[in-house]
Formats: sequence, structure tokens, C-alpha cells
Amino acid sequence: MTILETPLPVEVAVGLTRVTDAWEKEAACRDLDTTLFFSDDVDEIGEAKRICVGCPVRTRCLDAAVDRGEQFGIWGGHLFVAGRIVLHKRRRGRPPKTPRPGDRFPEVAVPDAYRRLVKASA
Repeated sequence: MTILETPLPVEVAVGLTRVTDAWEKEAACRDLDTTLFFSDDVDEIGEAKRICVGCPVRTRCLDAAVDRGEQFGIWGGHLFVAGRIVLHKRRRGRPPKTPRPGDRFPEVAVPDAYRRLVKASA
């Protein structure tokens, strides 16, 4: 088999070519609306992170996001804001006396290799 005959995992849409990695087909979010993973709403961020926690390819997703220099969104179970990993995000306004159930995100360990990207809060 020559290089030209080698099958590539390629999706073609509207004249654009996007190469997909094999792990993307195993992702828990593969059939979901991506707007959930790019929301500023704290409840939606928590929901996206909960989806990621059970994903079998979460670490590969995080690795790919860091390699691409992703600036925003939920990647590999982590919230990226301006290219940094944000561990805690508050709702707008004054914090309530008793925290709301959705105010705590699922805890996802940050690999040591990416600790340099961690920002305390947003």
C-alpha cells in the first residue's frame, strides 16, 4: 500500500478538510451540542464537566487542547479561560449565604505537566 492509498480519518464539509483523531470517536461528548462546552453559565459549565469526568478519553482530550493552545471551553474536564485552566468559577454578583447545588464543579485532578496552566479563579 502506498502513502496515497493509506486511509486517513478525514471529514470533509463545505470544502473544508478536518483531520480527526481516532480518540474523538470515543469521546462522551461526540454527539452532544458543543455550545454546552463553551458556555459562561456556571450550571452549564458544571454539566459539561460532569460529562467529561466519565469520559474514557478525557486525558487525550486535555492533551490535544493543550497542544492546540485552546483558549476557551471545557477540554478534558477542565475549564479554559484565556488559555489557562480555571479551577473555580463564581456566579456573577454577591455570593449567596448558602451555596447553590450547582456552585461546586466536579473535581478533576490536573496532571502535573499542566500545573503551569492553572489559574486560581475566574
